[in-house]
Amino acid sequence: MLAALLVQNVSKNYGALQALDGVSLSVQQGEFFGLLGPNGAGKTTLISILAGLCRPDHGKASVMGIDVQSTFREARRMLGVVPQELVFDPFFTVRETLQFQSGYFGIRNNDSWIDEIMANLDLTGKADSNMRSLSGGMKRRVLVAQALVHRPPVIVLDEPTAGVDVELRQSLWQFVSRLNQDGHTIVLTTHYLEEAEALCGRIAMLKQGKIVALDTTANLLSRYGSVKKDGEGKTDLEDVFVNIMSGNSI
Repeated sequence: MLAALLVQNVSKNYGALQALDGVSLSVQQGEFFGLLGPNGAGKTTLISILAGLCRPDHGKASVMGIDVQSTFREARRMLGVVPQELVFDPFFTVRETLQFQSGYFGIRNNDSWIDEIMANLDLTGKADSNMRSLSGGMKRRVLVAQALVHRPPVIVLDEPTAGVDVELRQSLWQFVSRLNQDGHTIVLTTHYLEEAEALCGRIAMLKQGKIVALDTTANLLSRYGSVKKDGEGKTDLEDVFVNIMSGNSI
């Protein structure tokens, strides 16, 4: 079976800054995969390469076996990306935004799926509202809807719950978990490590553009499970993350 995502020895420099340094990993179809790391670790750069927004200096990347550089259009159809930034067109309603997004991928008569997405993200009541009038949390829901509107087999969520309320966070994860159960591959970046621990079957951790850990969540917790909690409510995965990022061994 083709890997949903395949990254082979990818490096990317921005002047003197090396954002990615020989990153290699594969994500299998149907996985719920976590991509974790501190700010500046290279997570968003890697996602940008997969989405065709920037080119690697070295190495290759593919989505569902399709090279993201030589066959960009086909690779992009396989991928839905929820970006960190709240990017939106202020002149359209929520429904119009999703209809235009469908059109970008050449999809007609997509209203039933748009209605289902909006219902699952609690956007139905805002369908005819202008994007400018929405709260930050509602705008983020629309970004999630945009990423799903062309039914991509691979969905990348780059900090999708940043700045949103607990209710949305719960409803979003219920919907995304259902998509994963239906066969969609999910890649998640998040600073809410309890989310990654609960949802992700495997996790890669990036530090200064390099992968410093890559294993199943269970194995990471088992390997670093002797790290004692500090009494401040940190989860097991947070302990593992801090330990790996600090370079400590057990």
